[in-house]
Amino acid sequence: MIDVFLGLPDIILVVLGFIFLIFGGESVVQGAITIARKMNVSPLLIGFTIVAVGTSLPELAVTINAVSSNNQDLVDLAVGGVLGSNVANIMLVLGTAAMLGACDKPGVGIKKDALAVIIASIILLITVIIGEITQIIGILMILALISYYFYSYNYSKKLGLDEELEETWMGDNLLLATMITILGGVMIVLGAEFLIEGSVGIADSFGISESIVGLSVIALGTSLPELAVTIIAALRGHKGVAIGNVLGSNVINILGILGVSSAYAGGIIVSEEFAARDIWVVIVTSGLIATMLLNERKITKSLGVSMVIGYLTYMTLLYTM
Repeated sequence: MIDVFLGLPDIILVVLGFIFLIFGGESVVQGAITIARKMNVSPLLIGFTIVAVGTSLPELAVTINAVSSNNQDLVDLAVGGVLGSNVANIMLVLGTAAMLGACDKPGVGIKKDALAVIIASIILLITVIIGEITQIIGILMILALISYYFYSYNYSKKLGLDEELEETWMGDNLLLATMITILGGVMIVLGAEFLIEGSVGIADSFGISESIVGLSVIALGTSLPELAVTIIAALRGHKGVAIGNVLGSNVINILGILGVSSAYAGGIIVSEEFAARDIWVVIVTSGLIATMLLNERKITKSLGVSMVIGYLTYMTLLYTM
């Protein structure tokens, strides 16, 4: 059955891959939330576990699929996707939020998240310079992420904060929620397969490297859900939501996605080309925003415009240099 889909044109496979990943990820999250509510799990705990992990499942599926292939080109595709996604989250997603005026009130506890981004980015820098994320480092990254979430959960609980979770369209139907969760998981697996197959085909057709496709196509596609959530939050006046979502996503990308993948695969080799350019783009963009937040400086609309223009310039340079 899957071979029928794999025979489709590469661009169709990429689009199908993104559709399956996005809807599959949303189905897993919504289904799991319904199940957790039926088990009387607190909304705050749901937000810090199911929602946080569930929204990262598409990226994790793509990376696991790539590192399982024992093909370095596919590993480059996945690593490029993580690096590019972090750049897109900061420059495009956060830049768009700033343009809409949704970043002038960062929210409670944002300094904690900014510091976590700096630490995670430094860990990423070291591994890229070394040229490898060993299995031991991957395990340590996972433990660091768990510690970060444990601290964040206790911090929010201490301040009396709670997670605002909208009602799911499944209501309280446990059987339906279970079926939807399983179906969502299948869609994520298939979506990862379609996306990688199509992306490799595009790279071969245009004679460009898999790392470039990862930094652009994969990264932009996996950042689209965050962009949609950010725009909706901004239009609804939920200021501060965008910053927390972006910072949290970047921490998960580094410590979670790369950590789990390297632990699972027994280590990941990181290509030298990432050390020459792209890791520094990640460090500069993430470091700039994190430093501004630590110093309580506002991310203005004009800065947001500059960030979006900077991202478009980076995308152009990837294909012209």
